[in-house]
Amino acid sequence: MAADLPDYYFRIRDNGAVVFKLDTENRQRRWDMEEIAVVNVKNGSIKPHGDRALSPAETALITSWIAERREVLASRDIDDILRTVDHLNLTTQWAQTRASEEQLDLVANHLLLAMHDLRTVLVRKRSENLRRQMEAGAEQTKEA
Repeated sequence: MAADLPDYYFRIRDNGAVVFKLDTENRQRRWDMEEIAVVNVKNGSIKPHGDRALSPAETALITSWIAERREVLASRDIDDILRTVDHLNLTTQWAQTRASEEQLDLVANHLLLAMHDLRTVLVRKRSENLRRQMEAGAEQTKEA
């Protein structure tokens, strides 16, 4: 079983992880976990634990983990948004076919405000992107 364990363990926490080095080759044959660093995925910071100095191999491993973790979190964000679209469609169907007047009264204002806020942000962001694309196209035309 000990041969199946990785050399390092990343305990996920908000915005990152605590990194442990695993030791299974000790006299008691227990799994010892030595905390070696704290990682922040958002800003990429790696803070060694205590007075410990990370080896270049450990730093490379942690940096690689940060990149992989960012990819996982980004794919989860997109999946969450697509699930939200599904929930909006299911909510629309519920409102149209099964919701009572009392139920609609409970949720209508909350939904309308949230959807209005989302629509405002989406329209603004799309408009900004279109403007940037048009400006970039104009610059390319001038250069040609």
